[in-house]
Amino acid sequence: MYALASPNRIGDCSWIKTGKVAWDWWNDWGISGVDFKAGINMETYKCYIDFAADNHIEFVVLDEGWYDPGKGDMLTVIPELDLPELVRYGKSKGVDLILWAVFNVLDDQLEAACKKYSEMGISGFKIDFLDRDDQTAVEMTYRIAEMAAKYKLTLDLHGFYKPTGLNRTYPNIINFESVFGMEEMKWSSVQKDMMEYDVTMPYIRMMAGPVDYTPGAMRNASKKDFKDIYYNPMSQGTRCHQLAAYVVHDSPLTMLADNPTAYKHEQECTDFIVSIPNKNIEETRVLQGKLGESVVIARKIGSSWYVGGMTDWTAREITLDFGFLGDGTYEVVLFRDGVNADKQAEDYKKEIFTVTPDSEKKIRMASGGGFAMTVVKK
Repeated sequence: MYALASPNRIGDCSWIKTGKVAWDWWNDWGISGVDFKAGINMETYKCYIDFAADNHIEFVVLDEGWYDPGKGDMLTVIPELDLPELVRYGKSKGVDLILWAVFNVLDDQLEAACKKYSEMGISGFKIDFLDRDDQTAVEMTYRIAEMAAKYKLTLDLHGFYKPTGLNRTYPNIINFESVFGMEEMKWSSVQKDMMEYDVTMPYIRMMAGPVDYTPGAMRNASKKDFKDIYYNPMSQGTRCHQLAAYVVHDSPLTMLADNPTAYKHEQECTDFIVSIPNKNIEETRVLQGKLGESVVIARKIGSSWYVGGMTDWTAREITLDFGFLGDGTYEVVLFRDGVNADKQAEDYKKEIFTVTPDSEKKIRMASGGGFAMTVVKK
């Protein structure tokens, strides 16, 4: 899809930044253990910025609510937020801000909004609710992409039609949703089989382009225990299934969907998520799997590899052959499902060991499970 699209129309791309994002909406601004009321206010967003800075996360997104969505005016920020101060505070800590907006709202105020927020120091927009691909919608997308590029703003196209290679034509488009992502777990029953979807989508949807799936749940549930809870959402499947998403998904702008408090309580997993790069990928291989059952993907940067595997609700054991490695000895850091993960989905085991290209490793994935590993040359 990418190769067939029209080539770059914006020229210099050196200003475009990708990375990981601390996200507010999925976890419903759900921080705790603080002395202020969590919500869409200065204290909460400074807490998200602090979390991002402490964990080397490049961005924080301000999702729905920073402007009044009922008024359709994104040039007016709600009185609870001093946006220039948040931008200043973020930049003082090496964290950039991304603003959410509805497609038609941005389009109605396009150049004024791009000029205002670019000059303020905003990095880009996450735009939402296009939900169609007729000619009018496609023309709007091109118009927004061109204007955003003029003001050096990146775009994450949420609530959007399937990718068609537009990120080649406008490289400031750095991600697309176009996927039945983690947000659906806030209101979907277990009958919506996310585990089957997770091992189907990579073979189909992901072939068209990158995905803004928004993984990273630190509350994880077995098939019997899963509930759709809006304010404290959980994932279907295990903790390691969530960690695997950061390798399996092609995602140059990757959300950490849970709240800073949850990540601080699970610092080992947070550190591992942040250690997995999502840019400058040189090579991708699907090592094994079967559509609708399992998938194992490896991604290479330099001499290092990152491997993630997922299964559906069927527990299975795989044998991972390290023959894809170059010559030498490598240190592996593996997060795999714990022995009790079939019932306690948050159970995981961390292992560190060395391998060569002649090595093999048996890895058991629990029901709804997975694994993720870094493989670094010694």
